[in-house]
Amino acid sequence: MILRAKSSPRHPSPLPGATTATPAVLVPSWLRRAIPDAQSLAGKDVEDVALAAGAAIGALDAVVRRQEKWAGAWRQRLALAAGAVTARQAGRVEDDSQLRDAVLLSRPGDFLSVGPAGLLLLAWRRLAARPAEELLTGKNLGAVLEEFGHAPDDEAVADLAGESRRVSAGAMVGMLKGAFIVAEGCGFGRAVGTWLADALVAQRLGWTHAVPLLGTDGIAGLGASRPRRSGTGIGATNIEDEGLWAKNLLAAQARAALRAIDLSAELGRRSERLQAVAPKLRARASALVVERLLSDDAIVASEKIAGMSDRGLRRLFDRLVELGAVRELSGRPSFRIYGL
Repeated sequence: MILRAKSSPRHPSPLPGATTATPAVLVPSWLRRAIPDAQSLAGKDVEDVALAAGAAIGALDAVVRRQEKWAGAWRQRLALAAGAVTARQAGRVEDDSQLRDAVLLSRPGDFLSVGPAGLLLLAWRRLAARPAEELLTGKNLGAVLEEFGHAPDDEAVADLAGESRRVSAGAMVGMLKGAFIVAEGCGFGRAVGTWLADALVAQRLGWTHAVPLLGTDGIAGLGASRPRRSGTGIGATNIEDEGLWAKNLLAAQARAALRAIDLSAELGRRSERLQAVAPKLRARASALVVERLLSDDAIVASEKIAGMSDRGLRRLFDRLVELGAVRELSGRPSFRIYGL
């Protein structure tokens, strides 16, 4: 079984004399080798997969607790990946760039202008942006279900919130399986189950914000080994299926944790460059632009930022690209989008 993380303050304060720069978490090679892929999973014991998953989550926990300035951009970049996976599983054709366009280029305040695929991304952006302690409230779950395409249903939302609290008290493996069982039992599907699982993990570990994990993984073998609700609680069709189900979830969680760690190292390096050039920027409100770049996946060149004209913002982005501090992500000559 996965060892539970020791309780720690939700908002840890830095140690006296500590520097703000923290070395990136290095994932040992043995851990990368220990996480099985879909082909080798069948030959692994549940205990071995659980050990690797626990080690991967432990390494990710170290990244989360550093509370880096770029953590918002990191979580939202993972939310984009989760949105793309969810869209693909729903049979849609939108990729990462198209989902980003759907949300960033929509009319401000127009909920439906993002389209069905954009709404899927909004659900994952909500997971990454809202405080973890608010994710499983009835109000938030109601909004999430609408973003996943479900009709408003107060009774279903209440059932989902109550059942989520029930499964959250179990061991990690049972909690992950329980998230999918609860979602299916309340009339929702895999996408809601993955969202719920990631929210429950964040609350279990005491993270201030959730990190999209299972949502970023296709979870091979999920449909073949889906457990069913039994009269005694969480169950499966048989012991063999139950073990395969657990291994699929744990392996997916471990893979996702390593991808998140690798992305954190990449964005950490890019953010260092941005923060290094920030004091040299002379444009008004440039500090606000840098803050936005560190806290979100990307911002559009026409973003309304107090104290910054459209022309001034475009010139600032051109300068940041020239300095190698940000990237232009759309590849278009107009309606450009910039991010780490």
